[in-house]
Amino acid sequence: MLKYNSLSEEIQERIKQDIADRHIFDEAFRRDMAHDMPNLWRPAFVRDVEKILHSPYYNRYSDKTQVFSFYKNDDISRRALHVQLVSRIARNIGRLLGLNIDLIEAIALGHDMGHTPFGHAGEKYLNMMYHTNTGRYFNHNVHSVRVLDKIFHYNLSLQTLDGILCHNGEFEMQEYRPRPMDGFEAFDAMVESCYTEKEAVSHLIPCTLEGCVVRVCDMIAYVGKDRQDAVRTHLIESDDIFEDNAMGRNNAAIINNLIVNIVENSYGKDYIMMDDEYFQSLKKAKADNYKYIYDSELVAQKIGKIIEPMFERIYTKLLSDLKEGRKDSPIYTHHFKLINEWRRFYKGEAYEDMPANDIVVDYIAGMTDDYFVDLYAHFFPKAEKIKYISYFD
Repeated sequence: MLKYNSLSEEIQERIKQDIADRHIFDEAFRRDMAHDMPNLWRPAFVRDVEKILHSPYYNRYSDKTQVFSFYKNDDISRRALHVQLVSRIARNIGRLLGLNIDLIEAIALGHDMGHTPFGHAGEKYLNMMYHTNTGRYFNHNVHSVRVLDKIFHYNLSLQTLDGILCHNGEFEMQEYRPRPMDGFEAFDAMVESCYTEKEAVSHLIPCTLEGCVVRVCDMIAYVGKDRQDAVRTHLIESDDIFEDNAMGRNNAAIINNLIVNIVENSYGKDYIMMDDEYFQSLKKAKADNYKYIYDSELVAQKIGKIIEPMFERIYTKLLSDLKEGRKDSPIYTHHFKLINEWRRFYKGEAYEDMPANDIVVDYIAGMTDDYFVDLYAHFFPKAEKIKYISYFD
């Protein structure tokens, strides 16, 4: 029997009374404040949303694995669905808390823009190659900022970029208190520290309540959804194996009950939090997901065994092609071609002058799963072909 909690009558009445008197903060801070001035039909953060939606990399969400790779199954989640679910859940909470839902949407839709093909397994192996070659670290949240701020100079707001940088849903907290915002100089230094200090990403906290909401909703969006996908792929037979704790164990109950608990504990405050019972429930749910899904032989070992040598060979091949100036290589005919079509309106450093390893990382991180597999076959035609799990297996 599913149990759906409701907001208390007291909180509901306070929300209703406050809605009419709300003034939503809508002042964006940009690198170039003379451009992207807000107007009635395109407010400040709506501009960020639209820039992200029209990015050529946004399309690629649709073929980037969330957890399960090498499946021919249209019912398994991809990142395109994940970022929309994060946006929907976060906007629901933000609306009740009187936050700027356009800023929430921008952060949510852009937060995984820099994610690799093959989910966190792909991120792991790209980081290994990048670190081996440069001593620097790759993290998808940091790369999302690079995509939207450096590869494509979209002039996004500091609030949006900060929320994207600090979204990482692997580090749960019971309470999120926004840290002070110190401008782009401090932000750039924080980004750089994530490349040079291994643990820097684990200490990031968003500078806005909107960013805090997106961060916690990243977890809410995937904990139950990944369980649904695990059942669909027959990795587990049923979500009955998970503990039915305070927040519930299936996707619908988890989303509803965590929204209610967060609003109950955050309304009218300058921080976002859930109570201890729900925080412990969320931690336990994530631990169970790791036990039964993420660390399973299928996800952690089989997929990793397939893609690790592929990442090493592709990275090495692309780096060689770039350093030797092989103009017929896809890194020129595909990657440079697309990037330069979009950068021709920008001033500043030519993309080709950036460090070779950064360009290779940009290219690989921007690939979809299928493109990566096709590129591997293009470079190494005698290699063993990838076997996908069929619709009918």
